[in-house]
Amino acid sequence: MVDEKIILQVLSEQQEEIKNYKLQKWVARKEESLFEFDSSQAQVVIGVRRSGKSTLCHKVLKERGVRYAYVNLDDDRLVNVQTEDLNTVLSCVYQLYGTDIPYLFLDEIQDVDGWYLFVNRLLRTDLHIFVTGSNAKLLSGELATHLTGRYNEIRLYPFSFAEYCSFHKVDINGLTTKADAERKAAFMDYINNGGFPEMQNMRNKRGYVESLIEAVLLKDIQRRFKIRNVESLRKIAHHLISNSCQIVNYEGMVGTFGLTDKTLQKYVSYLQQAFLVQLLTKHSFKSKERVRGSKAYVIDSGLLNNRGNSMAAENIGWRLENVVYIELLRRCANEFMDVYYYKPRASKKEVDFVVCDKNKAYQLIQVAYDIAAEKTYKREISSLVAASSVLNGDNLLLIALAESRDVEFAGKTIHIKSIYDWLLNPESSLIQ
Repeated sequence: MVDEKIILQVLSEQQEEIKNYKLQKWVARKEESLFEFDSSQAQVVIGVRRSGKSTLCHKVLKERGVRYAYVNLDDDRLVNVQTEDLNTVLSCVYQLYGTDIPYLFLDEIQDVDGWYLFVNRLLRTDLHIFVTGSNAKLLSGELATHLTGRYNEIRLYPFSFAEYCSFHKVDINGLTTKADAERKAAFMDYINNGGFPEMQNMRNKRGYVESLIEAVLLKDIQRRFKIRNVESLRKIAHHLISNSCQIVNYEGMVGTFGLTDKTLQKYVSYLQQAFLVQLLTKHSFKSKERVRGSKAYVIDSGLLNNRGNSMAAENIGWRLENVVYIELLRRCANEFMDVYYYKPRASKKEVDFVVCDKNKAYQLIQVAYDIAAEKTYKREISSLVAASSVLNGDNLLLIALAESRDVEFAGKTIHIKSIYDWLLNPESSLIQ
């Protein structure tokens, strides 16, 4: 058990810390609109470590002007907090904030066994609860089991390109040559250094990324799942990051890392649950094909090269594809849609993304760095047209560095969009 004096000291320091937060320095995130303040449900924000979950919650709570208590369990002095300590934590909250506090924000709570029972009890007292965590399965699974219908899940990713531009005060609407050049320069920096909020003005990006990856591996995976072979987990993580946008070759990795197929699949699953990588399954009505044909994408392109001995490919086309997929995850989460890739046969060109509304193909998306060459241009649009005939989807989109325009090909309309236009102007409608 953790001594009450220690808990009280930690929470008192955290209370003083949040008093000095300056809202005007924080970037607006579109996920702010997803919170339900007057709901009896717990507001649960999940996402990769250091994506801004805590800041998002503080921002919406402070802007709302509500009184709230704050408990950050990702503190080394609280690392041994157990289920039996949670009532002591609550007692310390009441001592510091008063027994009539209406909102309680529990930050990074997932490592405390039985936390969901504690939250469920607090909800029954009409206390409004905000929760953050860095493990998707742990939070979603336990909430679904123990808080059925009593939680609102919000997924947060590192900065989108629009949020990146807001942070760096890049003009996204200017029509001048200078404004256009600044946007393009900003985008190249974005796909190379990514959107982790804390890393934006940091000189030692490599040190930050390496410490972030280690924190995810040790705190969000090893500690929770009691993994003994951390070195193998670390190698697999770096392998998947370095081979972003590629199919996960389980058979080849079994030989490379000396693990059983079952263990390897578990490790990849843990990395996905901790949001370090995101898997994209193949569009197929056969579950076996979906499971074994998954591609791995890194949660943020800033992780690709800002690591020691990374040797990640410099392929800009893959970086574009990675950025597009993570942006699709942002947009589809709000629309309750799913994303797949489509590849009919090994000899056929695949379509990078198929956005589905249930089992219906809503939009087919191809991503290409440069379509100036006629051969490349025809290959990309012909793949879209061929897939549209099979999947019965006519909303066809080609994202590239080219100027935005619509073209006709084989009786189909293909919307060509500049990556800048697509990222910065979603037009407030489905996916776009």
